[in-house]
Amino acid sequence: MTANPIAETVASLMPRARTELAELVSFRSVADPAVFPRSECEAAARWVADALRTEGFQEVSVLDTPDGTQSVHGLLAGPEGAPTVLLYAHYDVQPPLDEDAWVTPPFELTERDGRWYGRGAADCKGGFLMHLLALRALKANGGVPVNVKVIVEGSEEQGTGGLERYAEAHPELLAADAVVVGDTGNFRLGLPTVTATLRGMTMVRVSVDTLEGNLHSGQFGGAAPDALAALIRVLDSLRAEDGSTTVEGLPSDAVWDGLAYDEADFREDAKVLDGVGLIGEGTVSDRIWARPAVTVLGIDCPPVVGATPSIQASARATVSLRVPPGQDAAEATGLLISHIEKHTPWGARVAVEQVGQGQPFRADTSSPAYTAMADAMRVAYPGHEMQTSGMGGSIPLCNTLAELYPHAEILLIGLSEPEAQIHAVNESVSPEELERLSVSEALFLVNYARSKRPDDA
Repeated sequence: MTANPIAETVASLMPRARTELAELVSFRSVADPAVFPRSECEAAARWVADALRTEGFQEVSVLDTPDGTQSVHGLLAGPEGAPTVLLYAHYDVQPPLDEDAWVTPPFELTERDGRWYGRGAADCKGGFLMHLLALRALKANGGVPVNVKVIVEGSEEQGTGGLERYAEAHPELLAADAVVVGDTGNFRLGLPTVTATLRGMTMVRVSVDTLEGNLHSGQFGGAAPDALAALIRVLDSLRAEDGSTTVEGLPSDAVWDGLAYDEADFREDAKVLDGVGLIGEGTVSDRIWARPAVTVLGIDCPPVVGATPSIQASARATVSLRVPPGQDAAEATGLLISHIEKHTPWGARVAVEQVGQGQPFRADTSSPAYTAMADAMRVAYPGHEMQTSGMGGSIPLCNTLAELYPHAEILLIGLSEPEAQIHAVNESVSPEELERLSVSEALFLVNYARSKRPDDA
């Protein structure tokens, strides 16, 4: 990175950032009390609130949102007449999955091979540290030139909509001229990228019942309807032979017009086993950024160990459907439910409960904020121009912000580049990426403030 006072300051702050990220990662802040105690999320929220107060935020609040989780809000006043920028991150994380598969403990930040490993290191506790680093660098180099609002969510990974509902009830809370969502990532490590589109999401829980109770498979097998087999057939109906998502009535042939994702690179990033083919048709970019994608997230059924020769009376699954820009998540939910009900065999009783939903998002990349970010990234990543890509994941708050504040410019950046392996075991963050993106954000705030005061430029 070329010599720059802000860059030099951020570099000097990295040891402190590592210590703080280790503290934040240590909270098992999975927003599901069935997995970890609610107190873990509450402790993480307090840590975030204390960090904002330490940075001089005049107003810091821990908000109780309608889904039973907490979000942290803070306000740092800038110069009179300066624009307001909202910085977003979330402190809740995905469950660690198979803890035995982690090389090092998931809730202990551990340095290995130049990366920092731990659940939430990239998604998205590191995103909050990115915001702190940017603000600290600005304060050390003339001050923060904008009004800053920070919102750190407590249930983004669960998709339960607590912060969205709270914002809708308090529309003044997050009002801003520009929003930096620190929850995506560069297309490739070291390649500065803003995310232009997000797929939306709906989640449903499917319950199938066929019998009053389990039956002996020898005595009744062959005639008695098996609930688990019925559920498997329902789930199989959601994919074509090539693996493409096939929800009746839901278009699945859109084409991505933008940055191409090479299939060999995707196989390496996704760690696809040798000899195993990819699913779907079209380009990789089409499949992960422009088309719907169904995933079975979990099934309730007897485990292999301890299984008995029984016909199952009941079975249950959670199904996720990613919804691309241009499609409505509510309509997609209705089509998914209708499809499941139609394809349940043998007259089995089926109940479908929606447990989460978020709309897809498309940013206006022609706005002045994107020019300000491109200029900032050009400095933070010498020799590279800012790229735009899609992201197959969902950030439900983005659409809420776009609807509440139609004139706000929304940018998505973050630390979740492919090597970060977010949502998987051995999640990690590149400290170099954290450093460069913190510099990018700080310079963006300077550029954006200047763009709003052209007579003073």
